[in-house]
Amino acid sequence: MSEPLTTPGEGFHPHLHDAPDPPAAPLRGRLHHIRADALDGDTAQSGGMRRFAAVSGRTVGSEKLWMGQTHVAPSTASSDHHHGESETAIYVVSGHPEFVFVDAPGEDGQVREVRLRTAPGDYVFVPPFVPHREENPDPDDEAVVVIARSTQEAIVVNLPQLYALSPGEA
Repeated sequence: MSEPLTTPGEGFHPHLHDAPDPPAAPLRGRLHHIRADALDGDTAQSGGMRRFAAVSGRTVGSEKLWMGQTHVAPSTASSDHHHGESETAIYVVSGHPEFVFVDAPGEDGQVREVRLRTAPGDYVFVPPFVPHREENPDPDDEAVVVIARSTQEAIVVNLPQLYALSPGEA
C-alpha cells in the first residue's frame, strides 16, 4: 500500500494518520517548496541582468540567507555593482559568464582588471563590498547562475564605475 504524494506546503507524518489537522504553522516553523516557475522577479536589479528570488526574508521568512537565480542575456554586461555586507556564492548552471573585478595594486602600484571565465559547474565567491560585474560574451545563449547570499534580501549597490571611488567622489 503506498502513501499519497504530498503537495507543496503539506507535511508528511506517517505516524499521525488519524490526528486532526494542526493549525497553520508560521513561516519559520515549516519547510517551503519554491517551484522553478514561482521565482520572484521583484528584487534588487542591475542593468543587463535579471535576478529572481527563491529563498528570501520576504518569500519564506529567512533571516540570514537569500538564494535565487540570475540570468544574463547574450552579449550583455551587468552594471558595475557590489552586494554590501553580503557574502555571495555563485554556481554556474549554464553558459560561460565572466566575472570582472579590479585586483589590489601589484608591486608596480598598478591595479589590474581581472576576468574570471567560468563554465557550467563552476563556483565563484564574492566577498562583501567588492565591486564587480557579470558579462555574458556568448552572442546566442543566456547565462544562468544560482546565487546564495548571507543576507535575507538581495543587496545590490549599483556603481558609476568598477574601480573604487576616491574619497571626494562618494
